[in-house]
Amino acid sequence: MPERTRRPKDTNQLAYAVYLEAIGEAPEPPKPEREKNPSAVALGKLGGLKGGKARAEKMTAEERRESARKAAAARWGAKD
Repeated sequence: MPERTRRPKDTNQLAYAVYLEAIGEAPEPPKPEREKNPSAVALGKLGGLKGGKARAEKMTAEERRESARKAAAARWGAKD
């Protein structure tokens, strides 16, 4: 995911931030407190990639249909 800069929502603060960037005096963005372990990230991604396929293979056609129906209802259903 690309790193994004946070800009203020207030119009005056935003104008001041743009002004500071224009004259080259913008403050440095804060650094993250700790870095993620690359091995743990790769392992988590690997499990996530194969999880959905493995689950779908174990389900019957009726179970897959019901799961898809629930997902569609959660996404497109009425908001409370």
